[in-house]
Amino acid sequence: MAKKVVATLKTGKGKEYSKVITMVKSDKTGAYTFKEIMAHNDHVKDAIAEAKKA
Repeated sequence: MAKKVVATLKTGKGKEYSKVITMVKSDKTGAYTFKEIMAHNDHVKDAIAEAKKA
């Protein structure tokens, strides 16, 4: 299934999107978690800024 998703992202309009992975520290446990989102290439910086606020 992953091959199908990767193939779809490499052709057509999939090239306009990037996967943004941010590391967030939990206040409760102190452990780090990773949040992944798909963002349009024009809005990557906005997505990173939004993840830092949360």
